[in-house]
Amino acid sequence: MSTHTGEASDERKFVLATEAPTSAQRRLALAVVAAIFATFGVAVTIGLTAPFARTQVHFHGFVPALTAIFFVNDLITATLLFGQFSIIRSRALLVLADGYFFTALMAIPFALTFPGAFSPTGLLGAGVQSSAWIYNFWHYGFPLATIGYAILSDTGRANSVSRSSTRSVIGWNIAIVISLVCGITWFSTAGNEFLPSLMLDSINPNPVARIVTSLNTLICVFALALLYSRRRSVLDLWIMVVLCAWIAELALLDVLLFSRFTFGFYVGRGFSLITSVAVLILLLQQTIILDARLARSNLLLERERDNKLMNMQAAVAAIAHEVKQPLTRITTGGNAAQRFLRMIPPEHGKAQAALDGIVGAGHRTSEIIDGFRTLFAKSDQRQQLVDVNEIIRRTLESMSSELADQHVDSRVELISKRPHVYGNRSQLQEVVSNLLVNALEAMATTSDRSRVLRVRTELRDHKTVAVLVQDSGPGIDKDRLDGIFTAFVSTKPHGMGLGLAICRMIIDYHGGKLIALSDAKDGASFEFVLPIASIDQDSARAS
Repeated sequence: MSTHTGEASDERKFVLATEAPTSAQRRLALAVVAAIFATFGVAVTIGLTAPFARTQVHFHGFVPALTAIFFVNDLITATLLFGQFSIIRSRALLVLADGYFFTALMAIPFALTFPGAFSPTGLLGAGVQSSAWIYNFWHYGFPLATIGYAILSDTGRANSVSRSSTRSVIGWNIAIVISLVCGITWFSTAGNEFLPSLMLDSINPNPVARIVTSLNTLICVFALALLYSRRRSVLDLWIMVVLCAWIAELALLDVLLFSRFTFGFYVGRGFSLITSVAVLILLLQQTIILDARLARSNLLLERERDNKLMNMQAAVAAIAHEVKQPLTRITTGGNAAQRFLRMIPPEHGKAQAALDGIVGAGHRTSEIIDGFRTLFAKSDQRQQLVDVNEIIRRTLESMSSELADQHVDSRVELISKRPHVYGNRSQLQEVVSNLLVNALEAMATTSDRSRVLRVRTELRDHKTVAVLVQDSGPGIDKDRLDGIFTAFVSTKPHGMGLGLAICRMIIDYHGGKLIALSDAKDGASFEFVLPIASIDQDSARAS
């Protein structure tokens, strides 16, 4: 239950019916309203004083074209509002969507019954009063829907609709609105002779029309005041702008009582156009913004997925890279032990040594896996006092057979004072092992000089200990020297480019520094420096 509530809450953040307006949006809406009423004032002045304002100018096809625009705009607006209703499931938004759907459909019978639009007297059996009454019913619908919207908005989530019933609710509301429009159309055409007279003829209005439009104007003013007192969202703000244009259109007819196709008629249609496009533009703008947000979110999700996949591939490749050596030693030792045992007489001593090597390589594999687990763990990693000289000796001893097989002369110079550092033993041993293996691989193709591996430790400033590993191989190109610690960058033909990257990560974690030097002629030299364990760390370890 809480999950659905959270999802609904997140969805409500991105719809205009719940988003609070910014100060810039308020200023823009106020500017539009000011322009509407300024235009209204100018139109009234011209309509009352200018002689040309009462001249009738017919534009053939004007009414069908304009009502087609109203139909399309209001239908799209209703569709978008129905879509927002399906997200937040507010009955208030449903009523507003019904209002726009009603205005969209009412444009159709108005155009069909308008005299001179499709026939001299209008279609659907229309009389002189039919299109005028359809116009007024049309303009009563939206403010009444707005009043319902404002009242239901104030009741909040109490009037929300369940997610499972939104489609059926929208379907029923559409059916009801269509039935209502059909009923009004039938009443305005078939009952034309029973309706009060709003038109003297097909062009000139009856003064009685002022009463009907004035009541419509008062309803719009009431809807505006009600919505203003309960305004909360961006949608509320622009619905008030639409109501202001609605009031200006109706009040213009109240004041001027203009005939069709005169100056006031065309200005009034201009106000109608504002009512049709204001909220539509707002909804389309929000749709574009949400599409842009969605595109950016999808891009970020793809990047995050690719990064996770890359991290996973890197971790798997790193483990494979590091365990390859002990696994090779296990395989080699097993073959050697089998060979020694098949000899006549069996070489038990050599077989035992080979088996001891297998056991040691197995332990080494376990240490590598434990080292990776602690290296990427989020919690504090287990640390202890580590003798750097001891790590170097143990690593060289485990690689003695490789050194002998490749005819490498190892020259080791370790300081007499045991340099202790505080860190993870298996990780530091991994660094030493990796550097030594790289040195052996670098000298594998050397044939024009002696293969010499130099390893030494140095104390520096009584605060740090340095470990240097130098080979007599071909060295590293200076142009490639800066990038050798980057993941997946390797100087070896079949290298993964992870060993040195992991070594630097480990040394960095221990507060040290790993560097490489080479002149691309006399081999390569790797050096890492670590801080010597302090007295406080020794005391903490002892306690």
